[in-house]
Amino acid sequence: MAKYFSRVADDLLVSMLKRKSAVQIKGPKWCGKTETAKQQASSVLYMQDPDTYTRNMTTAELKPSLLLEGDTPRLIDEWQVAPVLWDAVRFAVDKDSTRGRFILTGSAVPGEKPLHSGTGRFAFLRMRPMSLFESKESSAEVSLKSLFDEMSEVNGTAALGLEDTVHALARGGWPEAVISQDRENALSIVADYLNAVCTEDISRADGVSRNPEKVFGLLRSYARCSASQAADTTLQQDMISTGQSISLPTLASYLDALTDIFVVETLSAWHPRLRSKTVIRTSPTRHFVDPSIAVAALGANQASLLRDPETLGLLFESLCVRDLRTYCEALGGNVFHYRDRAGFEADAVLTLPDGRWGLVEVKLSSVAASQAADNLVKLSERIDQINLGKPAFLMVLTTGDYAITLPNGVHVVPLSCMAP
Repeated sequence: MAKYFSRVADDLLVSMLKRKSAVQIKGPKWCGKTETAKQQASSVLYMQDPDTYTRNMTTAELKPSLLLEGDTPRLIDEWQVAPVLWDAVRFAVDKDSTRGRFILTGSAVPGEKPLHSGTGRFAFLRMRPMSLFESKESSAEVSLKSLFDEMSEVNGTAALGLEDTVHALARGGWPEAVISQDRENALSIVADYLNAVCTEDISRADGVSRNPEKVFGLLRSYARCSASQAADTTLQQDMISTGQSISLPTLASYLDALTDIFVVETLSAWHPRLRSKTVIRTSPTRHFVDPSIAVAALGANQASLLRDPETLGLLFESLCVRDLRTYCEALGGNVFHYRDRAGFEADAVLTLPDGRWGLVEVKLSSVAASQAADNLVKLSERIDQINLGKPAFLMVLTTGDYAITLPNGVHVVPLSCMAP
């Protein structure tokens, strides 16, 4: 039996089960939702088990409450194949609001929407592929919580060098790949994932048949635009340049489906109050849920990425965003990006419900950290700190060797030093 790697979501799930009767865990397939849920579940219903699938679907149609019977917490895995189960759970918790009764996991938004949202009855937990902290590839010497608590100085040594960081990026945070002792086998797992997305998953999302070649072409174009605010027309023109025609409405429907199955995940723009009248760019930044998908779509590998620092830098930014989302959401916060027409930017803006915020810039090499740090200071000074308060921290994430604090107070931290 494969060893279970602890996840940031573990404590969140325990807390949610104490507060709510049902918890929904959502995220891409193969990211570990079911295994995490099983750590707390007392009984499990596998909706997609081939041996019981037909019986389960028939029961869901005739009397869904039968599928809810079992020791609690009861895990209902891939509930979205029978959306009526959502309403059955909701009705069950209306009748008996005992905490911690159900856990629902799913890797797609159901094509047929449930009758009720579950608001007030369900807690919602988002999971992603494993962060470097979860895959035990971070020294965990710099915690995001401590930064929000305004740690004055950071110290730490990176757990990964550049080459190992690039391997982790190309391999991704897929638990099966992380656990694998064979590096080549680990890299093949994301290729299998990409193939499944193109040939099966995207069409199963809403029952609409889609051309696998065009899906792959779109993912490849999307990969070329990673960590950018490229418009749909840019993706369309990139596909046309490779000989694939696609209308904008069709392209948009493909992107919607890829979002519904948690393959792509954009980063929204932050809208702070500014001291000037600078126009903020509102377009979202394009990212995959894991940068390894982009690597596979581009047909790249560790060696080719090391020869192409421009592409590597963009994908490293996506890796940082993946991990920051996991760490920040564990604190109840959100991650955004910031760009304005005056040229000031932050690759990630982290905010907490109590109003604390921090700015993050990503640089592949620590050599560029000093200039990035100065830019973060200048950006922070443009923000209306009378109303928003001063930033809890300014940080440059790199692949460097050591975590240090510069004289201007900006922290320069290797990603493989970070923890929630």
